[in-house]
Amino acid sequence: MNSNVASLNKLQTLIVIGNGMVGHHCVEQLIERGALNHYRVHVFSEEPMRAYDRVHLSEYFSGRDAESLALGEASLYQTPGVTLHLGVPVLEIDRDAHQVVTAHDRIHYDKLVLATGSYPFVPPIEGAEGDSCLVYRTLEDLDAIRAAASNARRGVVVGGGLLGLEAANALKTLGLEAHVVEFAPRLMPVQLDTQGGLALKARIESLGVGVHLSKGTQSITAGEQYRYRMNFGDDDFLETDLIVFSAGIRAQDALARQSDLQIGPRGGVVIDDHCQSSDPHIYAIGECAAWNGSIFGLVAPGYQMARNVAARLCGESAEAFTGADMSTKLKLLGVDVGSIGDAHGNTPGSRSFQFIDETSASYRRLVVDAAGKRVIGAVLVGDNSYYDTLLQYMQNGIALPKDAASLILPSSEGAPTLGPAALPETATICSCHNVTKGSICSAIDGGCTDLGQLKCDTKAGTGCGGCAALVKQVFEHELTARGVSVDKSLCEHFAYTRQELYALVRVEGIISFEELLAKHGRGHTGCDLCKPAVGSILASCWNQPIMDPSLVPLQDTNDTFMANMQKNGTYSVVPRIAGGEITADKLIAIGVVAKKYDLYTKITGGQRIDLFGAQLHQLPDIWAELIEAGFETGHAYGKSTRTVKSCVGSTWCRYGVQDSVQMALTIEDRYKGLRSPHKLKFAVSGCTRECAEAQSKDVGVIATEKGWNLYVAGNGGMRPRHAELFATDLDDATLIRYIDRFLMFYIRTADKLQRTSVWRESLEGGLDYLKDVIINDSLGLGAELEAQMQLVVDRYECEWANALKDPDKLKRFRTFVNDGRGDPDVHFVRERGQRRPVHVGELHLIPVTEEVL
Repeated sequence: MNSNVASLNKLQTLIVIGNGMVGHHCVEQLIERGALNHYRVHVFSEEPMRAYDRVHLSEYFSGRDAESLALGEASLYQTPGVTLHLGVPVLEIDRDAHQVVTAHDRIHYDKLVLATGSYPFVPPIEGAEGDSCLVYRTLEDLDAIRAAASNARRGVVVGGGLLGLEAANALKTLGLEAHVVEFAPRLMPVQLDTQGGLALKARIESLGVGVHLSKGTQSITAGEQYRYRMNFGDDDFLETDLIVFSAGIRAQDALARQSDLQIGPRGGVVIDDHCQSSDPHIYAIGECAAWNGSIFGLVAPGYQMARNVAARLCGESAEAFTGADMSTKLKLLGVDVGSIGDAHGNTPGSRSFQFIDETSASYRRLVVDAAGKRVIGAVLVGDNSYYDTLLQYMQNGIALPKDAASLILPSSEGAPTLGPAALPETATICSCHNVTKGSICSAIDGGCTDLGQLKCDTKAGTGCGGCAALVKQVFEHELTARGVSVDKSLCEHFAYTRQELYALVRVEGIISFEELLAKHGRGHTGCDLCKPAVGSILASCWNQPIMDPSLVPLQDTNDTFMANMQKNGTYSVVPRIAGGEITADKLIAIGVVAKKYDLYTKITGGQRIDLFGAQLHQLPDIWAELIEAGFETGHAYGKSTRTVKSCVGSTWCRYGVQDSVQMALTIEDRYKGLRSPHKLKFAVSGCTRECAEAQSKDVGVIATEKGWNLYVAGNGGMRPRHAELFATDLDDATLIRYIDRFLMFYIRTADKLQRTSVWRESLEGGLDYLKDVIINDSLGLGAELEAQMQLVVDRYECEWANALKDPDKLKRFRTFVNDGRGDPDVHFVRERGQRRPVHVGELHLIPVTEEVL
């Protein structure tokens, strides 16, 4: 007999049932550990596609396709010795015969791994069946939701946990009015405490999602205004066109029950510390497994189980599975949520510190042990920048600082940080793949100097992705500690940072991307990273119209068409309303334009009027009429000066001490059109009552009896930060001079897409250093910074006015290459003041690119 055939016959058969994330990881580990020297591996999947990333499942509604969500390379399952059976459910496990039974075959096994995962729980509600019973679990489920949403106006998710809020976000993405119904008195009741649930509710409601707590659906019947009526009791109800159930999960343990494996009291295959079931030949991993009565619904514990089983099957020693840390960092509907350890403070004797900001609906809770020396839990809503530090304190038993509350309290320095140097070698950096700081150090000592290679070698940061920032920090710190220079190249085309490229452009007077690439870059075309960054730098330095032919290819979609593209393919139009001051004639002009072009209007928090629903071919006509009425572009589409908010000041207000409106007009007129690493927002308040909210802006000005107080580097958004008091009682000229210097120093030294707040936090020497540079001119740059700002101011031209004068530039604003009209097959329906396309013909609203003109 051929030796290869003989060797093949000696191989045992290993079957993995389930090809979800955990089953896939188990297969990866088996191959990596040399299992194919001992086993033939068969993998069975009920779904017709190979393993995909369920953590980022909601991105399927944002344009990602099934293939881009797939895990690993398809070639993995083409490895000799591995057979993947897609769309082939296992119907039975015959433990006596050591066989699995499918609809077409019986296959022998020597070892079997159950990775069947879980299924969505649908409460036994009268009427919850058929089309009224959608769930959110697989790609096929999402296809069903998309189909149901095509003829719907409102959608409801039953369940306010993690997956329920993900599903609500999906409904919003599909253009539906979204609601969440939760039986418990708070959202995410497992991860959040009462106050955290309230904060999350406030934030989600502010995004336009209805939240209904303490509601138990009794029945589902036909609705009057919508397709279904959800009846709650006490004559309370909610009508909707679409219902998605996300009321929890249950272990997919039907095969195990059928084959008489031991099942936990709450379901799931009972496993020991080595993931072995009551049958020594069968293992269970992931959400179908019950260890010590618990089922773990996160990917990291499932991966830990997969590694344990793969090691044992390959004859290697494996660390026992003794439970898992269920800490998790999430972004739900754009809201940061973090839960660490004993988030509810159930440990006897534990004590808590809480920070509550009802204005921004932010909440942080720190739970410490009875001795007050160790972190044992935390809750975060609204700002996850605290998460990594608190998690490392808990996981590594790091002693608390003297003032423990400082770990969650806001400060001028931003969120607390625990530098990589303070972490022990045993600190877990990536929970999904169990990568420690020591593992990263070992990879570096083995010659790894590239972050991408580190991820390939260790898998760090390739699971849920929540540890990406920490992985990068530790990696770069350890490289530097070993005397290895860290590559901070902007991209493969430029071996420079943004700051270095800015200096090259400024010093050498470079005015085009091609010139910069030829002198200091590599390649011939550039990429999506360097083109917008260089475009921003050129605009900051020379302020040439971005629609000039040499600059257009550098812009992103919004800048290319000088309007913000909305989710339905239309654009918004935002004329500048400096300081929020507007005449009656201009108000009428906006109303006339909005009515003529059937645009939805919205007064923003920045004291502007946004016009939504414009089609591409309409933009030039709309702007021609607005410019004729005295308006100019508001740069809402650019990383540039957006707004200068103001109160009415001393002109009208009995508390005003300075003319805040005039100062706002002066500031906006000076800095309009200024391009920068990120968007800029200003505000001017006429007294210390602070009605313009100047202390939450990149540049804030507050009037005093003697002049103006200047605040810098604040912002709202996902990571709110108060601006810091920079200088007091300034006269008008000094105020403008300091703002000139501050903005140009930021533009000169900030990283790509870095807000002023983050830039300020990264400055060595902090606020005192910044004051020294700007106020005391310690670097001797004052006059130069002012001159650079003046050049930008002198070269200002309304970008839309410039484009309207040039027929070649207007060619870009065509839906079709050979026709200036819009798409006749696009029709709109009214939806609470918004317009939504309901039919598109064979030619879609695809913006015409430079190449086809």
